[in-house]
Amino acid sequence: MKNKNADSFIMKPKVDYCFKELMEDEVIRKAFLSTVIGIPMDEIVSAVLLPTHLRKDSQEAKLGILDIRVLLNKGVQIDIEIQVAFGEYWAERTLFYLSKMFTGQIHEGEDYDVLEKCIHIGILDFIIFEDEEYYSCFHLWEDNRRRMYNEKLEIHTLELPKLTKYNYPQTELLNWVNFLNADTKEEFEMEAKKNPYIEKAYKNLIKISADEEKRLEYEAREKAIRDYNYFMKSSMERGLKQGIEQGLKQGIEQGIEQGIEQGLKQGIEQGIEQGAKQMGTLIQHLIQNNRNDEIEKTIRNREYRQKLLKEFGI
Repeated sequence: MKNKNADSFIMKPKVDYCFKELMEDEVIRKAFLSTVIGIPMDEIVSAVLLPTHLRKDSQEAKLGILDIRVLLNKGVQIDIEIQVAFGEYWAERTLFYLSKMFTGQIHEGEDYDVLEKCIHIGILDFIIFEDEEYYSCFHLWEDNRRRMYNEKLEIHTLELPKLTKYNYPQTELLNWVNFLNADTKEEFEMEAKKNPYIEKAYKNLIKISADEEKRLEYEAREKAIRDYNYFMKSSMERGLKQGIEQGLKQGIEQGIEQGIEQGLKQGIEQGIEQGAKQMGTLIQHLIQNNRNDEIEKTIRNREYRQKLLKEFGI
């Protein structure tokens, strides 16, 4: 007997595993990049997928792991990253990845003329800019005269939550972003009718969703994201509670208004830093080391959590 739930199941492209699978198709990859970065599709001669690990320059250096890396014409490199969990230091993270990608092109004995353009595309399921625009494009500019310093570093940002808050004029980019943000078959089908490349992406999405092995991998990744979000939320709440308690205690002991305010501030900051940052870092280590099955145990078992913190040197 056929499983009705299996028939109705469809992956969400804003989960990075699903997005990667869709970008495996070169035609879809070219169409999406053409729309986001504004290059006519017939000018994209090639869009070759690259390995997703940046080179590690030393044992102490942070390893940059990118979702999707693409090599375009004339050596232009693109990093596409889906991020569904809120990242407090998203701008710093983006600059880190983009800088590693840019400097990773040059080797000992080579001149700077080997450095080609590098582009970062961030597809975010959270808001980082408090304005109405869902799409932003950044370059290095002179502040007053608006003169471009150099065009070889470029950042594109797409903020998905804004789609439900504001109305936007119909564009090819909006069609793609609506497709990535869709949840139901009806929403996918509506966007597929607007663009032949999105229609192709939707057909591929149906095939991927019907693949049992890919579905298990997708669900494991989705669970890891949920666990991470839960861990971050509970850590922040716990840190906030501890911070308030510590702040009140310090404030009462000092017995003056200034002491209460200072104590609260210090306590909250310490609590959030020690809770959210420590736990968030631990979850990220587990995900990067393909140890998603340990996340739930880590959340529930304090002794096991302490063991992992020691293991990863957190």
